Amino acid sequence: MNYNKPMIDLVQEIRRRVPSEDKPSIKLANPDLLSELVILYQKSTDNVMKALTRELMIMAGKEWETRLATNSAAKGKYITHTYRGQTQLLEKPPTTPPPVPREKKRFYRGQEVLV
Repeated sequence: MNYNKPMIDLVQEIRRRVPSEDKPSIKLANPDLLSELVILYQKSTDNVMKALTRELMIMAGKEWETRLATNSAAKGKYITHTYRGQTQLLEKPPTTPPPVPREKKRFYRGQEVLV
């Protein structure tokens, strides 16, 4: 596969973020680099590394993008959030029913007063 400059930068950033035991397999000379990144994508809990890998697969082509999408079990569990120009991948908050409004208590000089 031929890599362009943005793809090389993404691979270098991904290499910085993966665990040390997986770093030897992430090299541009490795012909199975993208296949191994799909496996690391599934194992990883680092949202930034997942976002970088997804971006690399989009640049690599439609085939790799679909391979990543079919192998991803966590699709739909994350949302993107932009804050001050930085895009972050965050987990969706669990949906809980709204709390039941309770009656306000009033206090006067440290004592509870009936309203």
